[in-house]
Amino acid sequence: MMDLMSGAEGAPADDLIKESSEATFMADVVEQSQSVPVIVDFWAPWCGPCKTLGPMLEKAVTAAKGAVKMVKVNVDEAQMLAGQLQIQSIPTVYAFWQGQPVDGFQGALPGSEIDAFVDRVIAAAGGEAPGAGLDDAVEAAEAMLTEGAAVDAAQTFAAVLEEDPAHAGAYGGLVRAHIAMDDLDQAEAILNGAPAEISHAAPLEAAHAQLELARQAAGAGPLADLMAAVEAAPEDHQARFDLALALHANGKVDEAVDQLLELFKRDREWNEGAAKAQLFTIFDALKPNDPVVLNGRRKLSSMIFA
Repeated sequence: MMDLMSGAEGAPADDLIKESSEATFMADVVEQSQSVPVIVDFWAPWCGPCKTLGPMLEKAVTAAKGAVKMVKVNVDEAQMLAGQLQIQSIPTVYAFWQGQPVDGFQGALPGSEIDAFVDRVIAAAGGEAPGAGLDDAVEAAEAMLTEGAAVDAAQTFAAVLEEDPAHAGAYGGLVRAHIAMDDLDQAEAILNGAPAEISHAAPLEAAHAQLELARQAAGAGPLADLMAAVEAAPEDHQARFDLALALHANGKVDEAVDQLLELFKRDREWNEGAAKAQLFTIFDALKPNDPVVLNGRRKLSSMIFA
């Protein structure tokens, strides 16, 4: 069993996660679940997926800081119990609340789904997952950022990361707050320092795209001159691409997308597919349901599959 941290309220880790047996199952699970939900991990030493799932469950339960407990049952040593609960394959995980199973799953799951499962179990018992308050703080920081209070937003994102260093939303927000403060080097340093397990999470991918666009904006040419250049020479692909960069730098995102779509239509292979790549960078920097993204992707798809 992996090493476990102590809970925030002083409960030792070995009180949160324990081994159980047929003789102690009633006390460890049924009676214990009268006051706190209990997740039961049915496993066996010969089960490969169990060796992956078990530590991930333990990590999620430990992070919940006492809002849920975990019991591990070796089915080889508890065959009668496994039969009574109709455990047909392992790993199998059940969650008990007030003596009754309230949720469960079979097989290994990715870490994000395990975290979601633990949160559901806590919610089913009327509790609040520790991360819920942090999510509220991130939402408040996002509002600050939208209103232009980038410094205050950065401070809030940083405070969340002190509580949860792997909170992808707070990490991405902190990067974007520094972009808003025009501190691109610090934004890049923060992005490069993200924990490996969240480095490809959607909020960080979006922040990476926004950082790339911000660096492009710093080198964008004069908008009026580029518009004139494209009007004078519509086949000048570089001028059109530069115009798209300048439009985006000036907040004209939909017009930038239109110019890139026009460039893709004229020569999709120009500069190793630069128009398509730039479109994806813009899409990644925006929310997936943004009208600019939805319309732009639809138009691009119609060109690709025409």
